Amino acid sequence: MPQTETPGTGVSQRIRLRWWTELPLILLVYGCYSAGRLLARGDVSTAVDHGLVILRIEKFLRVNAEHPLNRLFTREAWLGVPADFWYASLHYLVTPAILIWIFRFRSSHYRAVRTWLMTSTFIGLIGFTLLPTCPPRLLAPEEGFVDTMAQYSSYGWWGGEASAPRGMGGMTNQYAAMPSLHVGWALWCGVILWRYGGTRLTKVLGVAYPLLTATVVMGTANHYLLDAVAGVAVMGVGLLLTPYVTRAATALRARLAPPAVQALQSVRARTAPAVAPVAQDSGDAAAPIVSGGCQTSPGERIPQQREERFGSGAEPHPSPRDTGERPQDWDLPRPGEVESLGKAR
Repeated sequence: MPQTETPGTGVSQRIRLRWWTELPLILLVYGCYSAGRLLARGDVSTAVDHGLVILRIEKFLRVNAEHPLNRLFTREAWLGVPADFWYASLHYLVTPAILIWIFRFRSSHYRAVRTWLMTSTFIGLIGFTLLPTCPPRLLAPEEGFVDTMAQYSSYGWWGGEASAPRGMGGMTNQYAAMPSLHVGWALWCGVILWRYGGTRLTKVLGVAYPLLTATVVMGTANHYLLDAVAGVAVMGVGLLLTPYVTRAATALRARLAPPAVQALQSVRARTAPAVAPVAQDSGDAAAPIVSGGCQTSPGERIPQQREERFGSGAEPHPSPRDTGERPQDWDLPRPGEVESLGKAR
């Protein structure tokens, strides 16, 4: 028998999203990201060694795409300058813009995609801390890389120290190359555009944006190819962990809720009315409705109170009043019974 559920019982209520609670959370995560990059400043020689190991692995696997791309961007300013602008700004603009768009127009998916982004970012911070890596542009000149950010610094606001504004290079960690969150965040943006954009243009942008970002980070000598691969892996792990992080956050929010809110939720759960099953069997339509000692039968408008004076399984014989017959027919012989009685006598 199908049953209907009462709203609020057994179903978790949707958490209402407010921008004034989401904005501090996002700023907190970005602050942790920036602070983590600064705190992850390890020994420079160790970071250089890690970078050289990655470069040797790529050369062994014949996947070192950084050299040809870097030479192309160094030689062609019409490619190098836009690439530097791309690297220095887009991940700060596109990622928040897509997050705001999801919040405004796809709010039912916002919490999941926001948790995915934040979880992956924290995993990236762990990578910065455990594996400080020198980017290609900071290796010795004999390795064959040119720092395009320094070469084209006169075109933009950055100096020779990563993408930070001139004079603020000391506020960033230049040895946080592994993994590449530029590529990771671009992949997140691409997936969101592809899945929720709804148009062919957004699907094209969803594919092009992460691919172009990976090309830019290698062409500007800010990341290795394996850095980009690690960024993709970080986003994959973050996606797998998102359901667990969401459940943990929900449980923590319920535990930290004010006592008055917890008491109100408990009262609502206890006092929610239960809905009786609805019978759909055709044979149940003619069955009497029994409730609280009252029984009704077809023909009775007002249920009569019947006391249970009989044993289990025994039912009182219905009186003529209970059968719906006319009062004048009570105790009168039926047609033909008079004749039969006379003959019998």
